[in-house]
Parts: sequence; structure tokens; C-alpha cells
Amino acid sequence: VKICLDETKRLSSLITNVLKLNKLENQQTVFERERFSLDDLLAQCVLTFEENFNNKQIELDCDLTEMQVYSSKTALEIVFTNLLSNALKFTMNGGKISVLLKKQGQTAVVQVKDTGIGISKEVGERIFDKFYQGDTSRATMGNGLGLPLVKRVVDMLNGKIEVNSVLGEGSTF
Repeated sequence: VKICLDETKRLSSLITNVLKLNKLENQQTVFERERFSLDDLLAQCVLTFEENFNNKQIELDCDLTEMQVYSSKTALEIVFTNLLSNALKFTMNGGKISVLLKKQGQTAVVQVKDTGIGISKEVGERIFDKFYQGDTSRATMGNGLGLPLVKRVVDMLNGKIEVNSVLGEGSTF
């Protein structure tokens, strides 16, 4: 029964992500924009994973500059949730995840950094491709749609996303 429930959740997540990505690719989604506190939104996203951080004994370091932005809360929540989920997924017990929000000129810069397994250069070149999974040993933990979804949302918000990673040392998005 547990296996059936787990697989049902996994399939539900896959279908949801496929539908979200399809809508975004076909420009069927228009994000409502408003003025809000980006640091508060990012802190709320981090807090949703609090139990996961505790369960894996992951050290969390947050450095969030207070900042008001005019953007889409819904869209940015998709981005932050996926990045935090991946950082947790690929960081071993006792590791560290850092979340940074700073202002660089007129731009908000958000970094999610982990001490996880890292990404090879070859994988890094394809990390934003749909259904691509660089670490096939963990294929059951995802569906290869999270980062393509993040990339599409960031593009729609006229933002930029990049990854810096060293295999065996961790990644920064």
C-alpha cells in the first residue's frame, strides 16, 4: 500500500509539472504582478522545508536583505520551492544549504547554495532540458521537470538563472 501511495504521489507530481510547463510554454499563463516583500516570500518558502532540514540535520544559513519588488509571488514561489527542494534532495545528511538575497544595482539576486553531490560540466549543460536527469541513481526522486519549469518561469519574468557547480562539492543556483 505504501509503495502504491508513493507512486501515486510521484505520478500526480509528474502530471502537475507537465501541465504547468505546457501552459508556460504555450504562454497560457499570465502571472499577476504586485509589489511585495521578496525577503518575506523567500523566508516563507524556506520555512515550508523546515521539517526536511531538521530530518536531514542540514545546517541552514539565510542572509536575506529586506527588499520590495514588483513581480509575481506565485511565479517566484515556484522557482524558490523547486530550488530548495533540489538542494535538499541532493545534500546528504549533515550538509549545509545557504540562501542569499541581495540587491545588485536594480536587480534582486537570489542564491541557493548547497554542499550536495554537485553537477558535472556535461550535466550542467543540460540541467534545464525537459525530462533530463543527470543523476539516474536518484531518478525515482524526481521527473526532470523542476529545473525546466524554473527556467521557463524565470525567463517569463525577464530574469536570469545560472548554475555553478563542482562535482562532489555542491551547487549554487
